[in-house]
Order: sequence, then structure tokens, then C-alpha cells
Amino acid sequence: MTFDDLYREARKVTGNRKLSLYAEAGAVGAALFTEKGTIFTGVCIDTACSMGFCAEHSAAASMITRGENRVLKMVAVGEDGKVLPPCGRCREFIRQLHNENLKTEVLIAPGKVVLLEELLPFPWEQE
Repeated sequence: MTFDDLYREARKVTGNRKLSLYAEAGAVGAALFTEKGTIFTGVCIDTACSMGFCAEHSAAASMITRGENRVLKMVAVGEDGKVLPPCGRCREFIRQLHNENLKTEVLIAPGKVVLLEELLPFPWEQE
């Protein structure tokens, strides 16, 4: 699975959609590739009261629902097609889902891949 493939999958789910007077979704899409070879996608959900969540959380929820939690590769894409690095909350969230997720490859810009552990250089937990 290449990052080009994942990028295309994330792009397929982007597209801002008005859900209600107070919520919209799809400004960001994400794709996660798991150790079982599955791709999970998700979109961000933005609400007026700030209770929404990121596209990576949405994709991870689908992944967990289907019984998986080890992410090998991940990418997030804005509605305009720009690759977006995960926010701090998403970095920590994915990291905590599996002990080996610190080794997840993350596309943070076109042609620029880093490990999740590089995005979280100072762990909070005691080892």
C-alpha cells in the first residue's frame, strides 16, 4: 500500500457537507492502513459547540469497531487536497491504541513521511 493510494482514499471522503444549522463534516478526510491490510477512512465533524472530532478519530473509530488497532500508515487531507499532519490530539490518540503505533508511518507533506514517534518526541508516561 503506497501513500499515493492512501491519499486517494482520503480524498474520496472529503467535501464539506452541511449536517445541520450547527454541524458540518468533510473538510478533512483521513485514511489509515492497518496491519491486516485494511484501509479505514473518516471525515472530521465540526460542531458549533466544539464537540466534533478529527478525521483520524473517525477513521480510527471504524477501525476499532472492526476489531483492529494497529496502524501501519496514515494520512489526512484537506478539502483542497493539501496533506495535513495530524494534530497533537490525534497523534496521541493513535499512539495509545496499540503499543507498536509509535512506528506508524505518517505522511505530513507531499513526499515527507515520518514515524509517529518523531511527532511525539517526549512521552508523558513513565517507562
